Amino acid sequence: MKFSEMPYKRLNREETEAQMRSLIERQKKAVSGEEQFAIHKEYYKLQDHINTCRILATIRYDIDTTDEFYEKEQEFYDEIQPILDQLKNEYHKVLFDSPYRSYMEEKIGKVAFKNMELDFKGMDEKLIELRQEENALSSRYVKLIATAEIPFEGEICNLSKMRKFRADRDRSVRRRAWKAISDYYLSVTGEIDEIYDAMVKNRTKQAKMLGYENYVELGYYRMRRNNYGPEEVKKFRDQVKQDMVPFAQRIHEKRRQRLGMEHLSYIDEGVYFPGGNPEPKGTPEEILAKGQEMYQELSRETAEFFDFMMENELLDVLGRKTKRQGGYMDYLPEFKSPFIFANFNGTSEDVDVITHECGHAFQGFLMREEEIQEYSDITMETAEIHSMAMEYFTESWMKEFFGEGAEDYRKMHLEDGICFVPYGCMVDEFQHIVYENPDMTPAERKDIWKKLEKEYRPHIDFEEDAFFGNGGWWQQQSHIFVDPFYYIDYCLATVCALQYKQKMDLDHSRAWDSYLALCRLSAKKFYVPMLEEVGLKSPFADGCMEDLIKHFEKISD
Repeated sequence: MKFSEMPYKRLNREETEAQMRSLIERQKKAVSGEEQFAIHKEYYKLQDHINTCRILATIRYDIDTTDEFYEKEQEFYDEIQPILDQLKNEYHKVLFDSPYRSYMEEKIGKVAFKNMELDFKGMDEKLIELRQEENALSSRYVKLIATAEIPFEGEICNLSKMRKFRADRDRSVRRRAWKAISDYYLSVTGEIDEIYDAMVKNRTKQAKMLGYENYVELGYYRMRRNNYGPEEVKKFRDQVKQDMVPFAQRIHEKRRQRLGMEHLSYIDEGVYFPGGNPEPKGTPEEILAKGQEMYQELSRETAEFFDFMMENELLDVLGRKTKRQGGYMDYLPEFKSPFIFANFNGTSEDVDVITHECGHAFQGFLMREEEIQEYSDITMETAEIHSMAMEYFTESWMKEFFGEGAEDYRKMHLEDGICFVPYGCMVDEFQHIVYENPDMTPAERKDIWKKLEKEYRPHIDFEEDAFFGNGGWWQQQSHIFVDPFYYIDYCLATVCALQYKQKMDLDHSRAWDSYLALCRLSAKKFYVPMLEEVGLKSPFADGCMEDLIKHFEKISD
């Protein structure tokens, strides 16, 4: 079904809660594993309906954050979701403690039961009001950023449109663009500080109410870290500091020389060539058409996937003034349809949408007929491998998008991927420090960010900019506000995606087979054993980073 034709009706709150309570009571009275699984399939159907209603409303609100109808729907789901999550928790507790648990483990897997255990540690009925408040704060931040109006070069731009100007080949244009962005954030930094301060205090209060020292432990449970914890993540960040930061510095030095500059300023961040970064050729419609040709040639599975996406209008990628910033993939279970949301802005990021978000959507499409919902319930460090690896698997088709600039794009994409890892780890360490010290003032948080910049990105000179030079950069990183502790997943996935790049440099066909196997494994196995099964090294393993650096340093010379 086409996205525009998908019917929407607000979830009936009383009816839905009653259905969930009925399922809970029936599971308690079940007399066999077979009966429990039959009831569980009814639970799947109800969850599909709940999620389809919520996700459809959210997407349509994100498409136009000034749409009053869908804004009210978003507020409704912000309020009801913690209640439904708590009912799911109660339902899962019945399965977890069931005398027929071994039968259900055979049916839905051990990973599912570990995730239930983590959910029990992360939710409680007494948190509902606080979680509703947390959701409202997230929506407030999203709307504030989505509705930014920045005067620039005679027009009013949103932040998405400004991305093109801040990477302009003309350094004077870049300087003016970054100044305009800095001025905007200066005008709202007080409100952003207020929102984030309320978020930190809210999340800390939730953690304390559950008996945790701070939000870090609770945040890990909510991210379903079912195979590793803060110690492994710290070990990973330490490896990045030791090996990846110096490698990134060498890449930035080559970039500085390529740009012919004495030193790199923050206004040069994300700029790779003196003539400007490669830009895709053609209109958004032409880019989508080229994407369809690419996926038709890549494999039988990707051809079927992208044809389905195009035929059913499942890509909303045009930037608009009141559209939410950023991009994502979500899944509408009742329609068995992935959906891609993005903001094309005339830069190479438009092509990244066709590769990155399509990696997520492709994996969702592959799993659309899977009966066991828990097998599709992937955690984010796995999900991001699907997307980031797809960026490399599609590199052979970049000439179709960039023409003669294809090789420059491939070089930029690889360098950017490597240099992202230190930044992503900086975001993660910042969040650990913030939640371990929740009483810090907004000024102290900005000072912490400035300190971390020197450790992870020492190449950047902020030139005493009133906003960015004062530790404000993090306020434009939405994950810090909306999805705490998510960002490290991108770093872990980048290391795995770079392993796929290394593999495909040697044997593209075998690398693709491994990738398909990973997509189909989905959430059937725990993270580290799953990586091992498809021939990837764990990012936590000693020497993992060192091996990658040796390979990519050799091919970049």
